[in-house]
Amino acid sequence: MRENEQDASSAGVSFVMPVLNERAYLEHAVVSVLTQHVDGPIELVLALGPSSDGTTELARELAARDPRIRLVDNPEAHIAVGLNAAIRASRYGTIVRVDAHSELAPGYAARALATLARTGSANVGGVMRAEGRTPFQKAVARLYNSPVGLGGGAYHGGSREGEAESAYLGVMRRDVLEEVGLFDESIRRGEDWELNLRIRQAGHRVWFDPELSVTYWPRESWSRLARQFRATGAWRGELVRRYGRRNGLRYFAPPALIGAIVLALVVAALQLTGVLRGLAALLASVVYLPLLAYAGLVIAVALAPGRRGIRERLWTMAVLPTMHVAWGLGFLAGVFRGARDTVDASRLKDWNTPLP
Repeated sequence: MRENEQDASSAGVSFVMPVLNERAYLEHAVVSVLTQHVDGPIELVLALGPSSDGTTELARELAARDPRIRLVDNPEAHIAVGLNAAIRASRYGTIVRVDAHSELAPGYAARALATLARTGSANVGGVMRAEGRTPFQKAVARLYNSPVGLGGGAYHGGSREGEAESAYLGVMRRDVLEEVGLFDESIRRGEDWELNLRIRQAGHRVWFDPELSVTYWPRESWSRLARQFRATGAWRGELVRRYGRRNGLRYFAPPALIGAIVLALVVAALQLTGVLRGLAALLASVVYLPLLAYAGLVIAVALAPGRRGIRERLWTMAVLPTMHVAWGLGFLAGVFRGARDTVDASRLKDWNTPLP
């Protein structure tokens, strides 16, 4: 914090939001923040990456209309760097992380502040409720909200309140953030999980409150989704290199699927070339069973009862393996060679589609 802001009221709330190529979503996200009602002042600090779709110009227009909006630069488009810049530029005692691809439910901040006080926690998060507009985005959103899609983390649909491994976005006490050193700027994805690990290691509590809800809008195209999941998987692999089994077992399921696919391809090649014959070939065919079971699961998820059109169901059959395979490939690369400078390329160009 700057010198002249050291005496700022700790009762206020600072919302911080990294932004890159989000013109189609930014104003909705900003409105959802500025309409939150809390006891005390609020501000929204936007960390602006080098957008190419007019996002920066829109952010400046919004800031000109409302003095509660403040802008800081994030020239490298690095989420952790942008978050730290926004936190350092902010003034109040509670920090609320917000994503430009999300919208806070009415009453979110007030409920989170009450939960922070009631539980004595350092960080509180709720449910990431994914929504979609197109058949593709609806299919992605449904899988985000399903344990089959993203592995069953509490914030993807949990209903039991209590201590948690991590928190989606997060409503955090500033003093604890400063105690643990803010976000690790060497991490480009999974920075929230790593921060919450340090918060818990410092003896503080991370809390999940299912009554808190944030609407999240997934990527709008197959290519963007694949890029996002590959980058996320690579950084989870990096976190496994750094922190080992402190990562949950669910993170190892997608790379296990990759292993099953590779093994099946090897066996198929040996059978087709005649290296494996007769009983040996028959016995080796057992390697296909996990993939057949997985294919059955994908079909079952796509055809599950519900009011969904044929296009959404077909996209579900494409999206689910895309999420798992892209994430698994990224994870293996991250484990064996490190994530290095892997970035989420899905937001580096103007691939946004306008809202209807």
